[in-house]
Amino acid sequence: MGAVAIQEKNATPWWLILVFGIIQIIVGLMLLANPLRVANVIVWAIGLYWLVTGVYYLVSLIWDRRQWGWKILSGIIGIVAGWFLVDASAPERLASFGLAIVLVLAIQGLIMGILGLIAAFQGGGWGAGIMGGISIVVGILLLGNMLAAALVLPTVIGVFAIVGGIFAIIMAFRLK
Repeated sequence: MGAVAIQEKNATPWWLILVFGIIQIIVGLMLLANPLRVANVIVWAIGLYWLVTGVYYLVSLIWDRRQWGWKILSGIIGIVAGWFLVDASAPERLASFGLAIVLVLAIQGLIMGILGLIAAFQGGGWGAGIMGGISIVVGILLLGNMLAAALVLPTVIGVFAIVGGIFAIIMAFRLK
């Protein structure tokens, strides 16, 4: 008996991907036009999300006590971090958030670079070694000048949002 291939219909409607792509382009253009103001709004929205999520984790302990330690820890961290980002009297919140993102990206670059070099030496080929070396260099550059990297981060995110939005629009029309 042969296997019958059933083509599943994409669960995401094409128009939703189109709308997402358009929104990405708009946010990207806004980030390029006024990076600090738009980044400030994005950081505030992330802070509000973390604050609400932290409160939810703590309140959810009323009806679900599983993993209570993680919920308490996540709730407290979410509330503290969210409050710090939402607090309008904390002008350093945008810089702190940008520096934290750059630090995470730098560490990720170093880790991925080391893993790429290990893979290359274990027979992964030159490509893995080259990409690993580039990742290590980018990680070191980010660590070396975190403030400059944090300042250009909204612009870089804006460019990536525009490019991602264009690809999403192309994909939406392909799905249609």
